[in-house]
Amino acid sequence: MPGTALVLGGGGPVGGAWLTGVLAGLTEAGIDLASADVVIGTSAGAVFGSRLRSGVPAANLYERQLSGADAVRLPVTARQTASFLWAALGSRDPQRSIERLARAALRARTGPESDVFGTIGALLGDVHDWPERELRITAVDARTGRLEVFDSRSGVTLLEAVAASCAVPIVWPPVTVAGRRWMDGGSRSTANLQLARGYRRVLAVVPIPQAVGPHPSAAQQAAELSDDGARVILLSPDRAARRKMGRNMADDTRRPAVARAGHAQASALAPSVADVWQG
Repeated sequence: MPGTALVLGGGGPVGGAWLTGVLAGLTEAGIDLASADVVIGTSAGAVFGSRLRSGVPAANLYERQLSGADAVRLPVTARQTASFLWAALGSRDPQRSIERLARAALRARTGPESDVFGTIGALLGDVHDWPERELRITAVDARTGRLEVFDSRSGVTLLEAVAASCAVPIVWPPVTVAGRRWMDGGSRSTANLQLARGYRRVLAVVPIPQAVGPHPSAAQQAAELSDDGARVILLSPDRAARRKMGRNMADDTRRPAVARAGHAQASALAPSVADVWQG
């Protein structure tokens, strides 16, 4: 089995803040996340995975959360939330659930696709090109509901791939990339740990461990990887972090406190993470 896979999940602006705190806390503890053989990013994890893989220090990502930089204006209305839940929870069958959500996303009245590309472009900052080392970005085809994976060989730009992975259904429009419409890579799995199958050691940092609807949780996916022989450690927000996060994952005012909570959690868990990652 090849070496290490770093899996970074989605969670909106608030979940992304927690994720950066975890990355910074682990790095400060001496855990070399940059050494991963592959980084797999979904939604917010695609943004920060791209920046980390491109050489942006984890400490920089964290400090920007504390300072209020990297703000995302993502107002979510009660009607949008209700539409999302109605679509995602309307079937107990995973495929039918994601197809319902995809149809709702395509019908929804949202802003233009340029809003998504503009916001994600600002978050990526100076990172424009695919990094040399392996990076995989997930997105869901809004016509079929199928999960797809972009990488440097896919013939799309890094911005296009990350924007597709971040296009939150019903809140943002599905974006057009390579002639197809795409929505958030976390729509049916918030982290897509299954893509790390075959790696010997897996570290998954997952702000939201369960997608809305009848889909496998991150814990279920981690267990399947373990059954296949991998050593897996799954980090998701602890009770203190969840209190700081609240229920609105787009509440920009919570980001500094949530990032600190992620940092504290990572510092406490660093020995167990190092045992897996460096063992």
